[in-house]
Amino acid sequence: MRGKVEMNSKYFKTAGLTAVAALLSTLPAFAQDAPKLDNGDTAWMLTSTALVLMMTIPGLALFYGGMVRKKNVLATAMQSFAICCLMTVVWMVIGYSLAFKDGGALNAYIGGFSAFFLSGIGVDTLSGTIPETVFMTFQMTFAIITPALIAGAFADRMKFSALMWFMGLWGIIVYSPIAHWVWGGGFLGDLGVMDFAGGTVVHINAGVAGLVCALVMGRREGFGSENMAPHNLVLSVIGASLLWVGWFGFNAGSELAADGTAGMAMAVTQIATAGAALAWMFAEWAAHGKPSVLGVISGAVAGLVAITPASGYVGPTGALIIGIVAGLVCNASATCLKGRLGYDDSLDAFGVHGVGGFVGAILTGVFASSAFGGVGYGDGVTMAGQVWTQFLGTIATIVWSGVASFVILKVIDATIGLRVTREIEMEGLDINLHGEVVH
Repeated sequence: MRGKVEMNSKYFKTAGLTAVAALLSTLPAFAQDAPKLDNGDTAWMLTSTALVLMMTIPGLALFYGGMVRKKNVLATAMQSFAICCLMTVVWMVIGYSLAFKDGGALNAYIGGFSAFFLSGIGVDTLSGTIPETVFMTFQMTFAIITPALIAGAFADRMKFSALMWFMGLWGIIVYSPIAHWVWGGGFLGDLGVMDFAGGTVVHINAGVAGLVCALVMGRREGFGSENMAPHNLVLSVIGASLLWVGWFGFNAGSELAADGTAGMAMAVTQIATAGAALAWMFAEWAAHGKPSVLGVISGAVAGLVAITPASGYVGPTGALIIGIVAGLVCNASATCLKGRLGYDDSLDAFGVHGVGGFVGAILTGVFASSAFGGVGYGDGVTMAGQVWTQFLGTIATIVWSGVASFVILKVIDATIGLRVTREIEMEGLDINLHGEVVH
């Protein structure tokens, strides 16, 4: 009996040691699954964040500033700079939390408040393989440039106080929810909408809001009779060039890693941009006999806009086609469509960003390939089905951005007023709103 007990004791000891050894052998697997900081990814995302910030200041400030009349150049540059400062604070306080944190029962539509004032985010907090502080700041640069793009639609005529109120409210009520819908776990992401870097969240969103601003505020004084040509296209060329370079952070950075997808996103961004610039240039050349500087830089921006949603899902050939189509369609929108409908979208925020974003979003469904990280067609997944999904994503963005922007504008107009007086507009915003002029 004693021998049997000793035998059983040895058995249990052996079995116990075996079980412990088996348990210990699984620990490395658990460790591999845990989030771990990647220095290469972090370095790339720090760089991308700086590149995207450069797109607004100084990129967009110069691009828009060169296209207005001389009497409004400082006011236009001031808008980009002030929006950068304002949206930084709005994003830190509430915007990031609403866009990227769990919203509980309402998570399909809006995030929560767990990161209010960036609560719970420290030096060791990770988002995937990068610090959450880096991810938060990278997304902040998107929240900065999106409302700044809107300002091109109402250039020369909005009060600075109204601008600050509109942009702050718009960032909270419009931008953060749509960012959540697509990237933060909301219903458009669940639906399968592909938007790699912001075709819906940034460009359609800003373009539609810009169109609403232009319609609500009406035309500029002297529209159709005065010469409103750009006062300094050199500034606009520099701005467009900075936008082009910064866009590599915008698109390739949206992979959130330094890998092959980021490399392809960079390549297709360059290809689409060049294709769109050439398409716009040749179309203008054929129509008017001369290729203009304004046309080629506008075409480049149209290509950058259109490839944005597709950049992580398409290959070089698809990118070239997307760029060419965007260049031609945005050219028609900014010239023929605007002229026929008569709205005053001062710097073509809708014509380039709204229309280009729509073209890019739809063509993402056409040219996306599993070989480049996109959806794989087959096994019940069809191109037509994905294009329909992309279309639904654009419609949801158009409706919310349009309706919410309209309401915000009307509330501001009823309280402090939206537009400067006729006298201020005719004399110029620089001297009247900021007390400064360019000599």
